[in-house]
Amino acid sequence: MEKKVAIITGGSSGIGRALVHTYANNGYAVVFTGRNEDRMKEVEAELTAKGADYLGLRLDAAGREANKALIDQTIEKYGRLDVLICNAGISMRALFQDIDLDVFEKVMDINFNGSMYATKYALPHILQSKGSIIGISSINGHRGTPARTAYTASKHALEGFFEALRTEVMYKGVHILMVSPGFTGTNIRNQALAADGRAQGESPRDEGKMMTAEEVAEQTYSAMKKRKRDLVLTTQGKLAVFLNKWMPGRMDKIVYNVMAKEPDSPFK
Repeated sequence: MEKKVAIITGGSSGIGRALVHTYANNGYAVVFTGRNEDRMKEVEAELTAKGADYLGLRLDAAGREANKALIDQTIEKYGRLDVLICNAGISMRALFQDIDLDVFEKVMDINFNGSMYATKYALPHILQSKGSIIGISSINGHRGTPARTAYTASKHALEGFFEALRTEVMYKGVHILMVSPGFTGTNIRNQALAADGRAQGESPRDEGKMMTAEEVAEQTYSAMKKRKRDLVLTTQGKLAVFLNKWMPGRMDKIVYNVMAKEPDSPFK
C-alpha cells in the first residue's frame, strides 16, 4: 500500500513535535513546519535516526502564500495528502485594555488565519483521499479566560470554522476532529505574548504537573483512527467544558478567581 502522508504545522516543539513522532512511528510520511532553525534541525535529526520519511519546511504558518507552498511542496514530493493537523499556535497574557492591537492581530493570524489557509489549500487533496483534518484547539475554544482574549477569540473562531466545514463535507468522506487539550506541559506559556508583544518568559504554572505533549499526541492519533468528532482532554478540561455549558454565570467567577491567583497575575 502507498504510504499515507500527514502534515503537522508548528511541528518543531511541544504538541506538534510529539505529533510528528507519533505519526512517523505509525508509518506515515510526515511534513512539518516551524520557524526556529535549531529546533527544526533537532526534529529532523530525530526522524533521520529512526529512518522516518519526512519533509521539514521552515515557513511562517500565518502566511497565505506560505501555506500554499506547504501544500504544493507536499503534493510535489508525495503526490497525496491524508491528514492535515493545524497545530501551529501562540498564546498571550495581558488584559484587553492593555494589549497592543498588533499583538491581538498576530495571535489571530497565527492561530486562526494560518489554519484556515492551510485547510483551504489542502482540502481538494483531503477530499480525494477521504482523509482527516485535525484542528488543535483548546479548552479556551469552549470557555474564555481573562487576560487571554486574543487566544480565546482565535480558538473560538477555529471551533466555529471547523464545525461549519465539517457539516459541508460530512457526506464527502472527510473526517474533521477538534482536539481541545487542557493544560499541557509545553513551552506555549513561556512564549506567550505580553501586552507589548514580548515573550512572557517564565510560565505562571507548574509545567511538571500537566499532561505531556506525548500523551496529547497519542490520544489525538487514537481519536483520528476512530474518526471521532471532538476530543477534550484532562479531567479539569472536561469539567470546565461541562460546567460552562450548564452554569456559565458561576463559571465566570470561578475562572476569574483561578486566573487571579496565578503568579504575576495581570489582575494584581
